[in-house]
Amino acid sequence: MDLVLALVIATVAIALFFDFTNGFHDAANAIATAVSTRALTPRHALAMAGVLNFVGALLGVGVAKTIKDILVGFTPDELGASTALTIVLSALLGAIVWNLITWYFGIPSSSSHALIGGLIGVGLASGVRVDWDKVVDKVAIPMVMSPFLGFVGAFVVMLAIGWLFRHRRPEPVNRGFRHAQKLSAAGLSLGHGLQDAQKTMGVIVLALIAGGYHSPNTDDIPLWVILAAASAISLGTFSGGIRIMRTMGRRIVAVSPPSAFAAESVAATVLYGMAIGLEAPVSTTHTMTSAVMGSGAAKGFKGVRWGVARSIVAWVLTLPAAATVAALAYFVTSRIIPQ
Repeated sequence: MDLVLALVIATVAIALFFDFTNGFHDAANAIATAVSTRALTPRHALAMAGVLNFVGALLGVGVAKTIKDILVGFTPDELGASTALTIVLSALLGAIVWNLITWYFGIPSSSSHALIGGLIGVGLASGVRVDWDKVVDKVAIPMVMSPFLGFVGAFVVMLAIGWLFRHRRPEPVNRGFRHAQKLSAAGLSLGHGLQDAQKTMGVIVLALIAGGYHSPNTDDIPLWVILAAASAISLGTFSGGIRIMRTMGRRIVAVSPPSAFAAESVAATVLYGMAIGLEAPVSTTHTMTSAVMGSGAAKGFKGVRWGVARSIVAWVLTLPAAATVAALAYFVTSRIIPQ
């Protein structure tokens, strides 16, 4: 086996490992509120999320194309296959290291932005041109828009729910919304698969392009890449994410079934809109966290535990932190792997 083929296999394997870590890192996003309100048991919630992550990954490839095109002129002819594969490998290492750090400390960081930060970091470190227009239009603006839309949307929906059911007794209302949550949590899990599995697909295609096994001039995503990424994120979700589940649930806001339904349904809508309408890779974590805060704020701003919420604003560090780790990884790997 020659060096290039070995590097392609290793990079694809590491990309799928990243996808797996994404699954368990983000497992709590779609299920924390449903578990917190006892709409679903943790085991049933994880099983549902795992299955629907897989299904969601099969629904589109627009986000994968965006990820693939962040680095410009990324071909083995221009860079050399070993150098190109070293770049992809280093971007993945930066994202994985940041994912593991935030998972260990229970910080709901963004796997999506960790991967994008990794690509930007290796682009700057290696001299490969970063498509900054795409980064601004498809990453930076949606990165700000999606939490804002999640917060405002959930705030408005929760206000509407409060007005519509203002004369009803809480017990039957809560019971009804627990049933409704099964649908909203399912929709959110589907949106998570639609968003996050595609990011790994884009990186795997980059590795195939780097090794000369895929044309850089086509937007086609091979079926085996789609199925492999869908399977990896689904298996990761099945493995769970208890640490982050605790932060995403009652520590941010004491969620009721109606507020949980509002947060889940709005977050799912934002994820679908960004993936299908804009082909923008946004963060499930950031969107859902903001929606939870918005639904809690609708009941009074004292309902949100802003001390914990402020700690989650650490997500702004994800892009530069992952970029830095990826750049360091590139400086090391480029001296180990023959170029």
